[in-house]
Amino acid sequence: MRNLLPLISSHSGGRSALTCLFRCGDACFQEIPNTSENEYAGDIIARAVSRRSMMRAAAVVTVAAAAGTAALTGPNAPQAEAAALAGHGHKPNPPHKPAPSGARGLRFSPVAPNKNDKVTVPDGYSQNVVIRWGEPILRGAPAFNPEKQTAKAQAGQFGYNNDFLSLLPLRGERGRQVLVANHEYTDEILMFRGYDPANPTREQVEIAWAAHGLSVVVVQEESRTGKLGAVSRHPLNRRLTATSEFRVTGPAAGSDLLRTSADRTGSRVLGTLNNCAGGTTPWGTTLHGEENFNQYFANGTTAEHKRYGIGTGATERKWERFDRRFDLAKEPNEANRFGWVVELDPYDPDSTPRKRTALGRFKHEAAEPRLTSDGRPVVYMGDDERFDYLYKFVSSKRMKKGTSRAAREHNLTLLDEGTLYVARLTGDSPASEIDGSGRHPDDGEFDGSGVWIPLATGTTSHVPGMTADEVYVYTRLAGDKVGATKMDRPEDVEPSPRTGRVYVALTNNTDRGKEGKAPADEANPRNLNKHGQILELAENWDDPTSDGFAWRLFLVAGDPNDPSTYFAGFPKDRVSPISCPDNVAFDDHGNLWISTDGNQLGSHDGLFGVATHGDRRGELKQFLTVPAGAETCGPVIQDRRVLVAVQHPGEVDGASVEKPASTWPDGPGKIVRPSVVAVWRKDGRDIGV
Repeated sequence: MRNLLPLISSHSGGRSALTCLFRCGDACFQEIPNTSENEYAGDIIARAVSRRSMMRAAAVVTVAAAAGTAALTGPNAPQAEAAALAGHGHKPNPPHKPAPSGARGLRFSPVAPNKNDKVTVPDGYSQNVVIRWGEPILRGAPAFNPEKQTAKAQAGQFGYNNDFLSLLPLRGERGRQVLVANHEYTDEILMFRGYDPANPTREQVEIAWAAHGLSVVVVQEESRTGKLGAVSRHPLNRRLTATSEFRVTGPAAGSDLLRTSADRTGSRVLGTLNNCAGGTTPWGTTLHGEENFNQYFANGTTAEHKRYGIGTGATERKWERFDRRFDLAKEPNEANRFGWVVELDPYDPDSTPRKRTALGRFKHEAAEPRLTSDGRPVVYMGDDERFDYLYKFVSSKRMKKGTSRAAREHNLTLLDEGTLYVARLTGDSPASEIDGSGRHPDDGEFDGSGVWIPLATGTTSHVPGMTADEVYVYTRLAGDKVGATKMDRPEDVEPSPRTGRVYVALTNNTDRGKEGKAPADEANPRNLNKHGQILELAENWDDPTSDGFAWRLFLVAGDPNDPSTYFAGFPKDRVSPISCPDNVAFDDHGNLWISTDGNQLGSHDGLFGVATHGDRRGELKQFLTVPAGAETCGPVIQDRRVLVAVQHPGEVDGASVEKPASTWPDGPGKIVRPSVVAVWRKDGRDIGV
């Protein structure tokens, strides 16, 4: 049996102070924005009377609804519940008799925890850097030269700190695909030699504006391997930056809350900021979540600014010195124009991306859609803040199939009409059994049920005292008013394409259980939560439009030898240690792939795969690790290839251009560069089979 892995010191959740400063404006060291009196899940649990596990709760809903009764009772209840479970597509784990090869899609030798200053992959796998920060992708853009960088050059080059990735097909061009990447934030200390944080130059600020945003770049695969390379100057290649034009659409477009002196219509915005995770739609567009936008705005003046974490003084980057729109004392509504989900059509380089107000405004970590049985998209979203909420949007329109112009134009309106909901969770165990240690309650699982509370539909508000415009622009306040459940940093949220179950990455919350802060509850069962957990949600009747759901914790992260950890019941001596789950994605086998941010277990961050069904459910294996100071983002899982975005390599306290903490990806003497990496099997076969 392994000893517990050594803990490393951290600024917050395992991140360096440098990462906390530039990525989220030291959010974890500011006052918690949510000061509402909403009940925590633990308060609700104390009144709960059900003792069923998650899957039994889902069965009760299904069978009772079919029979027109309130609950299952009598001697045949266990058999009826078992039948309902089978119809729900899930069964309790049978006794484990694992085959030596592992779950299909995860048949590789796991990478051991390490501190290698490189991307470390399993035996039998190869890798290459697909594209680096600064590589030219547009016509006329020069080769990257960190000593002679300009804003004009950066606007034609791949942006900084790649995060979300989407890889889409490209018809008619053999071996080519379209790569779309988010560029979340800039770390000027690692970008500019001799950078003075107190006195940035206009040129440095304008380079940073150009390094934010989105990139679209066509990539070419090498026929005999899984290697990918960027096709520079392809007609579809595109850069969107902090100064590009975006349209505001949906029910809040034109609202007085979105109007500024530069845009009196409230319908046109310059730029997109802090794009974190996102999603790919069934109709061929990409979604991009604006997350920690608050840190770019100075001199917050209102209660609404405070609820969104906007400070009352100057910003770290000092952008307000060079553009008045970042000074809220001068333009109080400008911040309201950020914090949205952006939809981009990567196949139309002349299109204007759209900020979708119907999906609400908060710190969007992701937006991953699924379709209802009648073709309406449902989008699941997390608000990445301590003690904030989980949301979904149900469209009122059906997707049109095909690639005709009429179909594409119709589908580009799907996310403008529908209903926005927020989640309230209820546990099924007494509060006395949730003691903050992570010890399981008597029924053996952290689980319960929940409801989706409607906030607004079109121009109709469902929140007393708030107009529809206010609900969309101040969505956090709407969640406060209706009693949504405070969660531990809900980040990426992904529905399984095989089962429809929804998986929510709750990265960590070291404030949980501190004096004056929320105590542990059944959905967030550990105080001083350093490692995070993943919640599994099943909509009633497997219907994504349902207003109710069952939930349970699928994975409680940390060292497997720690008694508080849990891996869906799989033997813990046969899993990899994992800490701080962040971005998630699925492969075609139904396995969930998890990238981490802020590993607290003495290893670099990495990418992990875990089986979600079958007799190996909960089997978790580490696929790769990233270099010093880096975070694993993306990811994209294809049959023959895995892509990850290696974000902020070398972002270690005390590092700078002059004193690099990493030599990745180009070796000593070269500037550290965030990059996208492809990994494939040397024998050319599918990943993990």
